[in-house]
Amino acid sequence: MLHLLSRAIAAAVALGFAAGSAAAQTDYPQRAITLIVPFAAGGPTDVVARIVGDYMTRALGQPVIIENVVGAGGTTASTRAARAAPDGYTIEMGHMGTHAASVALYPNLAYKPDADFAPIGLVAGTPVLIVARKDFPPKDLKEFVTYVKANVAALNMAHAGVGSVSFTTCLLLNSILGVKPASIPFNGTGPALTALISGHVDYMCDQIVNLVQQVQGGQIKAQAWNALFAPKDTPQPILDKLSDALDKALDDEQTRKRLLELGSVLPDKAGRGQQALAALVKSEIARWTPIIKAAGPTD
Repeated sequence: MLHLLSRAIAAAVALGFAAGSAAAQTDYPQRAITLIVPFAAGGPTDVVARIVGDYMTRALGQPVIIENVVGAGGTTASTRAARAAPDGYTIEMGHMGTHAASVALYPNLAYKPDADFAPIGLVAGTPVLIVARKDFPPKDLKEFVTYVKANVAALNMAHAGVGSVSFTTCLLLNSILGVKPASIPFNGTGPALTALISGHVDYMCDQIVNLVQQVQGGQIKAQAWNALFAPKDTPQPILDKLSDALDKALDDEQTRKRLLELGSVLPDKAGRGQQALAALVKSEIARWTPIIKAAGPTD
């Protein structure tokens, strides 16, 4: 009798926990959500995160708080996001560098982009520009190619840290041109751009989101992506609520306007969802790994 009573109590407790968990998922969110941005404030990923987070705050009825975590080309933040509790209260704005190129750039990477995250949805594609200091001699891409090949020993290239989009895309460019200029790392796009504007570095590659104002203002001469991820094992009902909030944000007229004004390319309905993002991450890892390995040691 005692044995049967113990089993009954255990079953009741388990049922209570299950009911509590289901209720938490149904009532989600009940408090603020932390959106980790793996780069400094003011950079392209940060700008996109703040615009989308603005709308999601209204859609979810709880604040979406941006937390900038810098270091190791965004992988410090991504490691933290991967290890967060899978309850929907910590998510990340990842991108091509943190969730694709990082696999080849960091042999001891502490997370697997295609296994340790639950995709929420693709946010935006952002075209990448090659930009140079204002007094850089070449006037167009053709002249740029000729000049860089002839003067590479005297040139330097700025980037926002190994693994950033600015680093990876210029790595690809240099590989195509067969050159290896001095590579100058900065702690984020903002400091790198400041150095470019002041003439301390020669050129850089970066997402158009962060360059529109400077290009239009004549301060410098003028396809990456951002996406939302949650830790793996985040319950599906919570992922669906986050995906729905993101989807509504990308359909919102004012949010779309803000992103498009920055030069973003917004995904269509078919390209936004969880499965589409999971497929994108796998294909991008396969795309960038041989390119980065062929480029040799990075610095």
